[in-house]
Amino acid sequence: MRFAILLLVVLALACSVGSLVTQGQSYEWYAQRYSERTAALIVALHLDDAFHSAWFIAITGFLCLNLTLCNLTRLPQLIRRTKAEGRPDGALKTAGDVTCEGVADPRAVFRRLHMPGPAACRTEDGREALFASRHRAGLWGAWVCHLGILLLILGFGLGQMTQEQYAVYGVPGDVKPIGDTGRMLQIDDFTVALREDDTVEQYTADITVYDMNAEGAPSQSAEISVNHPATLFGMKFYQNSTGWAAKVTVLKDGEPLQEAVICAGEYLPIADKPELVVFLNAFYPDYVLVPGAGPSTASGQLNKPAYLYSAYYQGQLLGMNALMADEALTIDEYTITFSEPQSYTLIAVKRDRFTPVALVGGLVTLLGLLLAFYLQPAKAWAVRRDDGSWTVHGRCPKGGAIFRERFLDAAGTDAGGETEKQA
Repeated sequence: MRFAILLLVVLALACSVGSLVTQGQSYEWYAQRYSERTAALIVALHLDDAFHSAWFIAITGFLCLNLTLCNLTRLPQLIRRTKAEGRPDGALKTAGDVTCEGVADPRAVFRRLHMPGPAACRTEDGREALFASRHRAGLWGAWVCHLGILLLILGFGLGQMTQEQYAVYGVPGDVKPIGDTGRMLQIDDFTVALREDDTVEQYTADITVYDMNAEGAPSQSAEISVNHPATLFGMKFYQNSTGWAAKVTVLKDGEPLQEAVICAGEYLPIADKPELVVFLNAFYPDYVLVPGAGPSTASGQLNKPAYLYSAYYQGQLLGMNALMADEALTIDEYTITFSEPQSYTLIAVKRDRFTPVALVGGLVTLLGLLLAFYLQPAKAWAVRRDDGSWTVHGRCPKGGAIFRERFLDAAGTDAGGETEKQA
């Protein structure tokens, strides 16, 4: 137990460090904000990815091993104790934590204590006796809680190590592969709900997933929004973010050559000259040019749409500018226009095969807490005296003070005031 406490303290410190240090940044990023020496230390100790580092995994592994061994070593003793709490032989040889003498009807005392029906037995010297016990499962509270914590750690840790993550983005009508899973994601519809001040209230996407690995490509559909994911084919789909997309139309010598919808941040190679590339840097629905700050948008409404583009030929930048809705870009015999701005959706896809383990761990931990705090193991026994009355004993290892008070209230009615509280 002392080693477990030490491990928990070290783990808490490690989590604190991981929370204080911004994760997933480069050496240059840390050097700019701290110093080169501090940045080198952060990278050397893997503090930039603390929760996936070897030392963090080692601490967690030792804690899991400690919990496992603690539970294994305590198991035989706990089984023996549970059996002993249900047997009268050991109890009849001792006095209880609280005793009432001269009780006329011990069974009534058992009923008032909400004990199960007592079993008849005899003491070693042949006296008639009664015995009952309840809530022996409460002895297992800490053990079950430790087991649940162990399952939680294993489920979360293994899930983080084996978790698959994908990102799919597009506009309604797009059908795109989900990584290498063999499944396709179709974006059926996407809406952005705005508040009166043009801030986003909610993103909602209707999606259909096709399993191309199965015969007939069965499909499942769902509606997802921020904080309301859906599970399809064992994968979880999250509405992650949104952005702007636009239709790009390419004419060659005035004749239609190419048409495609691209999202901000995407390239479009020209069909018959792939070394000529158009890049949509950004879209401004209500374009304004702020002196000293560059292009911006005055609102989220499509009042004055503008497209910020870059053109490259063989990897060399040809030019960069903002095109208004009625303007065109001309490069040699090609005329390029942007139109039909629309929102695209970015959907995060995750598959964690160990989520059920973590879920079971959480439920087992909750069960352990319920056993520990709400089930108080108790036992009571009565021995007939020579005058025909009974001496009733009670014991409760948890919550003893409350049990003694209830016991005296239950037994005092039939004891004629003959009660004794034992240490």
